[in-house]
Amino acid sequence: MLIDSTSRLLAEDPLLLAVQSARRLPPGARGRMARAAGAGARPGSLRLALGEFLADRPAQAERALAAAVPRSPAGRRLAAELSVQLGRLHPDAAAQLPPTLRSRDYWSRGQLHDAVAVLDGVPEARARRARLRSQLAVMSPGFTLPRVTRSPRWEEPARSGPTRVLHVLTNSFPHTQSGYAVRSHAVLGAQRAAGIEVRAITRIGYPVTVGLVGAAGTDVVDGIEYRRLLPSRLAPTPAARLVQMARLLAQEVEVFRPHVLHTTTNFQNALVTRAVAESYGLAWVYEMRGVLEQTWVASRPVSQQAQALGSERFRLLRAKETEMALAADAVVVLSQVQLEDLVARGVPAERIRIVPNAVEDAVLEVPAVGAAEARTRLGLPREGFWAGSVSSLVDYEGFDVLLEAVARCRASGVDVRCLLVGDGVSRPGLEARAAELGLGPEVCVLPGRVPQQESLNWYQALDAFCVPRRDTPVCRSVTPIKPFNAMALGREVLVSDLPALREVVARGGGEVFPAEDAAALATALTGAARRSEDSNRVAAPGQNRIRAEACGLPTWSRNGTVYRAMYEELR
Repeated sequence: MLIDSTSRLLAEDPLLLAVQSARRLPPGARGRMARAAGAGARPGSLRLALGEFLADRPAQAERALAAAVPRSPAGRRLAAELSVQLGRLHPDAAAQLPPTLRSRDYWSRGQLHDAVAVLDGVPEARARRARLRSQLAVMSPGFTLPRVTRSPRWEEPARSGPTRVLHVLTNSFPHTQSGYAVRSHAVLGAQRAAGIEVRAITRIGYPVTVGLVGAAGTDVVDGIEYRRLLPSRLAPTPAARLVQMARLLAQEVEVFRPHVLHTTTNFQNALVTRAVAESYGLAWVYEMRGVLEQTWVASRPVSQQAQALGSERFRLLRAKETEMALAADAVVVLSQVQLEDLVARGVPAERIRIVPNAVEDAVLEVPAVGAAEARTRLGLPREGFWAGSVSSLVDYEGFDVLLEAVARCRASGVDVRCLLVGDGVSRPGLEARAAELGLGPEVCVLPGRVPQQESLNWYQALDAFCVPRRDTPVCRSVTPIKPFNAMALGREVLVSDLPALREVVARGGGEVFPAEDAAALATALTGAARRSEDSNRVAAPGQNRIRAEACGLPTWSRNGTVYRAMYEELR
């Protein structure tokens, strides 16, 4: 399966394969790979741009690419490949490219029909054209998967006894540590604690398709069973792959005999879950954790985001997500902002439940530790006022704004320092930006991804938890999970002034500042540092639970009862 995926990427998108491989390397190895690509390169050399690209530093790669003057056909092809990957290919230049490259550029910009049409009559692109046509069909209005045939041995779930729910996920612990995986695990744990029998399966091919060749067919984490759909060979097109996934999911249904199927964003999961649920006469729930089309827009270069909002891809994704929400028996969202958006799209409000991100139960019982003491245990300096986050490091999180704010504070004589725990495509760029701002290792720490069971130690090392998200549609709509833990731990919380984040701080308190305004964030950090009488203060035992209850913070145990009531209505 992995060989199939790798061979296809090697043939169609070698640069993407290279950067995906580089992203899975430890930071030191990734840096060495990037340096090797650019070693000995003179100013204006394309190798400098390639090295920055492989190191996941897009801004630096763009600057190096702009200064490069490729002279050979191979060099011009590499420059074009880099331009497509960076989203910086000029339309006039695109017209001169081979059809396969033009197709990738069209697709990346959201011009989906153009991406298919440019491959018409190109013999060497037949397989790619078939895949793109299939993907376009899957995204199109009205597309559904065929129902599966039930086994003669199938028995309907018992009407009495505990509710059984089978969750269909995109990824999960222990192989992925994203906010998505954190919420999935918290939901499953909360439901189990509420008396629901739960089991989870992940999308077809995962985690082998992300490079974990020896992955087991089942993982058990904290007593939660995650089952994998791992065929010996993946179907060649997206539509056929979803049919394949539906058949495998049906086998899991026949073994577990759930009362309800529960899936999460995106629409491909929903297509599979709907087909299987309807085949077995089961209710199904669609949990819309993100806003798929807006997340895609946020991934585009800032200069192209307005164009992306008007693109065919945006329109189709939005329509398809709405179609799935309308088809589900119940819809779960994370915030009032999301609920109002779905109601505006025509989804009946009575079918929507808000189940917000919440405080992890472990946080409520964790022994109280002062920030300075927590830093000492982690080998960090005790002194200073430390602001930061435990998060995926991606561009829309706006952590470059935090770095600039920290530099402003220090320039004005306030000892503010920065700790960003996690990994992601923005990490190399953040490390480079910290160096440019003169934030050395004693005042700016990026330790990378840490084990989930150790994450609370890093929360406690912070004096202030910061969510400096950019003012993008997805950030205005989607609430993060991490600030709730910080609030329960008694840490200051500073967030961008966006609707979804205002909703977060309204639950537990915090301060807002204008999004993408480093000067305003520096002012907020300075005020927080001055309010902090002693960063080594320690709350009394049990204070986290008392604080959460006093502030009305959502908890996963409370969420578990909301899910239980919803399922009882559906079964």
